[in-house]
Amino acid sequence: MIRKHSVTLRGHRTSFSLEDEFWAEAVAIARRRDMSIAALLTEIDEARDADSNLSSAIRVYVLYELKHLGV
Repeated sequence: MIRKHSVTLRGHRTSFSLEDEFWAEAVAIARRRDMSIAALLTEIDEARDADSNLSSAIRVYVLYELKHLGV
């Protein structure tokens, strides 16, 4: 199921919609990296292309991480 999430990134509130599976993997990645989910999302947000939305950038990041873990 797709759910809307609201977070504060660099002092600004933003929201994005993400499937539960992608959200769970993003949280797991943050835990593995010993960082908060907000810190991970800030990193993803700062690295994304200007023409990409945050939801898509999170999905691509999670996919990349899973592929490089050999999952």
